[in-house]
Amino acid sequence: MLAFTIVLALAALWQINRIGNQIRTSESQKVKLWASAINQKAQLVKTTDQFFYNIGLDEQRKMQMYIDVLQSFNDAEPDANLRFSLAYVNYIVDSCQTPILIVDKDSIITVPQEMSGQKLTPEMLESFSRYKPFSYRLWGMPMTLYYKESRTYTELRHVLEDLTQSFLDEVANNSIFVPVIIVDSMRCEVLGVGNIDSAEIATPEQLSERLHQMENENTPLQLDLPNHRHAYVFYESTPLLRMLSWLPVFYIFIFMVLIIISYNLFRTARDMEQNKVWVGLAKETAHQLGTPISSLIAWTDYLEDKTLTPQYADEVRKDLRRLETITHRFSKIGSQPDMSDQDLNATIRNAVSYLESRSPKKVKFVVNLPDTPLTVSHNAYLLEWVVENICKNAIDAMSGDGTITIIASQDAKQIYLDLGDTGKGIAPNVQKKIFQPGFSTKQRGWGLGLSLSKRIVEQYHHGRLFLKYSLPGQGTVFRLVLRK
Repeated sequence: MLAFTIVLALAALWQINRIGNQIRTSESQKVKLWASAINQKAQLVKTTDQFFYNIGLDEQRKMQMYIDVLQSFNDAEPDANLRFSLAYVNYIVDSCQTPILIVDKDSIITVPQEMSGQKLTPEMLESFSRYKPFSYRLWGMPMTLYYKESRTYTELRHVLEDLTQSFLDEVANNSIFVPVIIVDSMRCEVLGVGNIDSAEIATPEQLSERLHQMENENTPLQLDLPNHRHAYVFYESTPLLRMLSWLPVFYIFIFMVLIIISYNLFRTARDMEQNKVWVGLAKETAHQLGTPISSLIAWTDYLEDKTLTPQYADEVRKDLRRLETITHRFSKIGSQPDMSDQDLNATIRNAVSYLESRSPKKVKFVVNLPDTPLTVSHNAYLLEWVVENICKNAIDAMSGDGTITIIASQDAKQIYLDLGDTGKGIAPNVQKKIFQPGFSTKQRGWGLGLSLSKRIVEQYHHGRLFLKYSLPGQGTVFRLVLRK
């Protein structure tokens, strides 16, 4: 089912990625078409600007022609042809409605007739200062001709400016929602903004940073504007296109989360199944031991009334107490055991006392416990079981000949119990497996002792049980840690 789920998820991810790529391609084509249209319109504006520039040159040529005709009076008496040429030039100038001012060396206006004799004022000079004036001599007198663009040209120039602004507005407020910033050639003045919050470029630093981001994504377009000005169009992908670029990552993230959740659910179900096996095994063992124990207790009471040696009854009673202890231990597995503040030293001594009388004579126990009580909340039955399991494994590892060392210590927060032996040690390649249920290095072992011990310490007493170190041929040390 996990493999099937993965296949379905990958198929869905592939389909989503394919659709996203199609939309991304379509959006990219729209942006390219938009950029191409921008360049074509920019070329149209440039051509229009060149047309108006040529009109300005034509204005200048007419003024030069007018000056040439006037200067021709210096060489000869005016005849009919010359007067006709002057009349023709005057007609051209008047028909184009080109305002002119001709002043003498004293800045007295001679043309036009209605202003003849007036002094050229600074205000007049400023209004006629757009173009460079013409200087010439008429019958030896220096004259200066000032002119400004004709009314027709002025109206056309306003049309050009309106066309340019309309073009910039159209670029900024495009129909495909492309985020756009139009700036001057110095990249300092914003000429137009489209589909971008103005708060994002409120300061020069923000503007520079945003332009840098856009330039990294797309090369800016250069626009040639009237009056030899230039502008740059910075643009980036549409919000939809940017969102689609993150869509596969988003679905991969969801897919990974689902896999992790599925794995955790599977692991939890497996652990629960193992727990049920352990609980069932423990309770069944306690149930099976309960019947013979009850029978033995009754027979012991019966033997006490007979004329038998009391020693027999005492030995039987010791084993019965041992069976009761075992039954009590197994009955605690699968349920919350009773905890009470007790001296851990007494619990360790009880376990060692039982093991010493039932271990080979060549096995020595070295117990080093503090003089002061180690008071900690624990269940004595279960912790005795932990000590016995570790010590029995140590006896098997030493083949019945060696030393078992038990050292207890403490600090401000925890109690430490180290249980070591002088046995053959544990191979490095199996050290990580020794606490797994069912794992055993002994030929007839069940692999339950250490796994049950770890469960008792960590799940019931909220402590830690781990392999401190083990050296092949030198021995092994386990450490049990309990919180005060």
